Amino acid sequence: MRVKLKLARVGMNMEEATISRWLKKPGERFAKGDGLYEIETEKVNMTVEAPAAGTLVEILVAEGANATVGGEVCAVDLEPAAVASGGIS
Repeated sequence: MRVKLKLARVGMNMEEATISRWLKKPGERFAKGDGLYEIETEKVNMTVEAPAAGTLVEILVAEGANATVGGEVCAVDLEPAAVASGGIS
């Protein structure tokens, strides 16, 4: 099932973050908990983990670009088992 992942708020005052590096490329598979990309904010640098197993389909925000909280950053195909078990959390 194809879904678009959104940038989650990691701090109370966070409104946007810079995508500093993509750890997966389109076409690459990932497991739940694998790092997908890294973000930088004024207060924190962190790796964003995959919420479920799947394949990265499309990068929507390039490295070095800003993403807003709630904005779509990538499209993924989730594995059927991830969808059947409730998908992403």
